[in-house]
Amino acid sequence: DAGSGVEEMEFNWDEYLEDTGATAAPHGSFKHVDTSLQNGFAPGMKLEVAVKSDQNTYWVATIITTCGQLLLLRYDGYGEDRKADFWCDIMTADLHPIGWCEQNKKILKVPEGIKEKIPDQEQFLQQVLKGASSAPANLLEGLHRGKNPLDLIAPGSRLELQNFQDSLEAWIVNVVENVGGRLQLRYEGLEDSDKFDQWIFYLDPFLHQVGWAAQQGYALKPPSAIRSLKSEADWQEILKKVKEEEEESSVPTDLFKDKPVIGVHSFSEGMKLEAVDPLAPFVISPATVIRVYDDKYFMIEIDDLRPERTTSQSYICHVNSAGIFPVQWSLKNGLHLSPPLGYPGQDFDWADYLKQCGAEAAPQSCFPSLTSDHGFKENMKLEAVNPVDPEEVCIATVTKLKGSYLWLQLEGSKKPIPDCIVSVESMNIFPVGWCETNGYQLRPPRKAIVNKQKKIAVVQPEKQILSSRTVHDGLKNQELNSSDSVVINGKYCCPKIYFNHRCFSGPYLNKGRIAELPQSVGPGNCVLVLKEVLTLLINAAYKPSRVLRELQLDEEAAWHGHGETLKAKYKGKSYRATVEVVRTADRVADFCRKTCIKLECCPNLFGPQMVLDKCSENCSVLTKTKYTHYYGKRKNKRIGRPPGGHSNLEVAMKKPNKRRKRRKHFFVHKKKRSSASVDNTPAGSPQCSGGEEEDDQDESELSHSLAQDRDKRKRKLRTFSFSDDENKPPSPKEIKIEVAEKLQLDSNPLEWSVSDVVRFLKSTDCAPLARIFLDQEIDGQALLLLTLPTVQECMDLKLGPAIKLCHHIERVKLAFYQQFAN
Repeated sequence: DAGSGVEEMEFNWDEYLEDTGATAAPHGSFKHVDTSLQNGFAPGMKLEVAVKSDQNTYWVATIITTCGQLLLLRYDGYGEDRKADFWCDIMTADLHPIGWCEQNKKILKVPEGIKEKIPDQEQFLQQVLKGASSAPANLLEGLHRGKNPLDLIAPGSRLELQNFQDSLEAWIVNVVENVGGRLQLRYEGLEDSDKFDQWIFYLDPFLHQVGWAAQQGYALKPPSAIRSLKSEADWQEILKKVKEEEEESSVPTDLFKDKPVIGVHSFSEGMKLEAVDPLAPFVISPATVIRVYDDKYFMIEIDDLRPERTTSQSYICHVNSAGIFPVQWSLKNGLHLSPPLGYPGQDFDWADYLKQCGAEAAPQSCFPSLTSDHGFKENMKLEAVNPVDPEEVCIATVTKLKGSYLWLQLEGSKKPIPDCIVSVESMNIFPVGWCETNGYQLRPPRKAIVNKQKKIAVVQPEKQILSSRTVHDGLKNQELNSSDSVVINGKYCCPKIYFNHRCFSGPYLNKGRIAELPQSVGPGNCVLVLKEVLTLLINAAYKPSRVLRELQLDEEAAWHGHGETLKAKYKGKSYRATVEVVRTADRVADFCRKTCIKLECCPNLFGPQMVLDKCSENCSVLTKTKYTHYYGKRKNKRIGRPPGGHSNLEVAMKKPNKRRKRRKHFFVHKKKRSSASVDNTPAGSPQCSGGEEEDDQDESELSHSLAQDRDKRKRKLRTFSFSDDENKPPSPKEIKIEVAEKLQLDSNPLEWSVSDVVRFLKSTDCAPLARIFLDQEIDGQALLLLTLPTVQECMDLKLGPAIKLCHHIERVKLAFYQQFAN
């Protein structure tokens, strides 16, 4: 077997995609995988949570994001303050649905940190709970608490599977294995034989909970393929045993709530159509409706005109079944229609054939409209089930697209097969990395494409796999710090990443191209999802090479994640750089926000939270110039409290003696070369001398800008003195603005935390600047030390915004002297 052994162990999707020049199909195109990762909880749901500082009281919290059995929560009342977010384990935390406290005579009490913001508790609760969605009670209490719905289908569970040859019959099946929702099923009564096992995704319309057949009035009978293996009395005894053990092996009915609903069809017996045999989906052939069971199910048979035939290719369909098309569909789409076996000649004509058979074509109205919004493109890679051997999952390449159907070339299958015809909604196709995420063997290509001279060596940290039990034992007060790396059952679960097209796109990203990006990517493997997101952003830039440079890993920075090589093309030149991405879901939100800030766009442009109506950053009202001042990266100093608690402004503003070491770029520019040439350049070094006019110009501009900044700072330092007099309110001549209405403070600003400062700024017309104060950790003491030159120097603001900000700072200083100085 050419696909086994060393090659099998060494297969790496990232290297393979780079070597083949292909891209991975977007995660968002696999809706069944998306559904399988949902744990029943969704961002925005509310629940009642024990207050950490007082375990006898509870308060309402909102789910920010989910990761397996972990929930990221925020107590209502904190608004947009992310520093108050905390992780809870559903299995161990004191969590309850909305209304539980009232029913159980428990106390709902505002936490200390936000008490001053909520003067009327009852009114506040009425406001936040109006129209709110509560977390499901059955997932917070009882046997199902903390379990991913998919995990409830454990080995040994029983289900009912409809007969593929008679839809009005079903039989009991046992779950042998559950691979990310893809189930290996064994018919009840065949415990010692895997010959008739079926591999089916749990959302398949033909799979049901035990008791479904009786509810529908269908018969419970073993399929004809296994019926002769036992006597009728044996089958009845097996059925009796199943009913006795029904409770302990049953699966909750709500597990199938997301299963596609089968609609009503309008097919009649004798109608002709075009179809793909699901057991051999390689060609499209004429077929006939040979039986109609009811308004949901009918049977079709692939036409075979041979007089000596002994078997037929027939199977059950419903209105949404994949692989059935109207007559002439192949002709209209430029595809070959294989004539029926035994048909005289190769020039098949539907009109003649219908006349010969005395049959009518199924009208167009019998077929649902096909979706074209799927995200697949030719040459994309994915993972797909081998229809000839359903136990096998192979690397697949999209070779052709027609409407909502893909032609897939399977690589590495034990026996070479033609391209498979698959619906874009098939539950037998999966995103790149699905097998690895679920611990299942992926069939690698027969001949791995290896060009070691082109590969970039990336040293990756060891993956730390924590079991659920380890996570439980490590939790303290049902909380996890944001720095903890959490992996549930060895699965790296990244939430869905939304592109919020209404948000400000910044100076680097083309708003038109951003608008064309998909609504979301993921969920799935964190590294793969984030790599796909960054690639989409790079391609949506005015200058992809510039964005790649902004994202590249700084070799002087601490390594906290996973190094990934990303590529960009601009004006016929190729670029590549190493970019750091996080590996676990608890760090995804922070990663997305920081990446947005790097690109000087709205911090909510992309991330695990969807912006519905209005962005919390209020970015829509800002011009590009103003926004760059508020969120730009040109802040060279931090002006928060210095280490050790020093509050002297002279110490805080002291310039470093040592000039900052210039960042070393290891951004790689690949020059064009003939196919015969070989890339022997070490990773991380320039590959072209003289082909980087644009980059050289950028460096020149940067140097010129830095020189101007230095001169500007020198002039400022000569103009302004940093004496103790600056702690007093400056004269009107200094700021050229009169202090407006008198400010009345509820608390001493010397005792304000960073959150208090941010809260004050958000109440003024300088609200967009609050993010700078949060990032630089400016508390009340630091706020009182700020002056106009300090603000201009360290926040890189123009005179106008700086004066406006200082106006509010002076109001606080004046109120401080009047109310608290004595």
